[in-house]
Amino acid sequence: MSERQPYPSDVTREKFALISPILESARKQTKPRQIDLYEVFCALLYLLRTGCPWRCIPHDFPKWQCIYSYYKIWKEPAQDGGPSPLEQALKKSVGEERKKQGRQKKTSFGIIDAQSVKNTDTAEEKGYDAGKKVSGIKRHILVDHGGLPHAVAVSTADVSDREGGLFLIESHQDNLSDIDNILVDGGYTGKPFSEGVNLLISSKVQVAKRSELHTFKVIPQRWVVERSFAWLEKNRRLWKNCERLLNSSLSFIHLAFLRLLLQRS
Repeated sequence: MSERQPYPSDVTREKFALISPILESARKQTKPRQIDLYEVFCALLYLLRTGCPWRCIPHDFPKWQCIYSYYKIWKEPAQDGGPSPLEQALKKSVGEERKKQGRQKKTSFGIIDAQSVKNTDTAEEKGYDAGKKVSGIKRHILVDHGGLPHAVAVSTADVSDREGGLFLIESHQDNLSDIDNILVDGGYTGKPFSEGVNLLISSKVQVAKRSELHTFKVIPQRWVVERSFAWLEKNRRLWKNCERLLNSSLSFIHLAFLRLLLQRS
């Protein structure tokens, strides 16, 4: 069979080789693998970038049922409760990128923010964000100075920023153990949040506020996390929440950041 023409969403085989051991080890082999995992991964990137339905994946990729079966394996947490293979690959890529920049693998400074996203009719889990007037889900992320993700979580939109931020930190305590300061916006104001953060990872919370109400002004350093959300929105699959389950929404966020980091490597 002749090799297919590359799509703009593809990464090279050399870059895929950086994470392939993690994805290969996610499934026990009882017989030699006949599917090229590189093609499966590129098909997922095509789906993410274009937003097409599973059944509309081009025929020069493996069958969509095969791609979906691998996706289900890669998005599920480990049996011991550890991160999924996609999240493991993302953490490895973040660590390598920080090492390339001359930084430690774990960041000492974090910026937290949340983004409410509308659901499509296929989504099962949703809530209503009265502040943003959005019915759907909410994405919570913690990034470093460069906008690289160190923690990602997804909840229904009715969960407040403070509750979602504490859930985000609690579910990624090991990865955030070196953080000394966390920068947040006014939505995270209050003692319960700052005390909760201090209890979980012994970190200080700094609230960045605008000086004048109803006046647009770029808050120092806060733009970094907004840019990270903008990176996600370059993928049509993430313009709205198209996923039935929250874990599926989370895995496509991992995949979007992973593609970005592989292209940088």
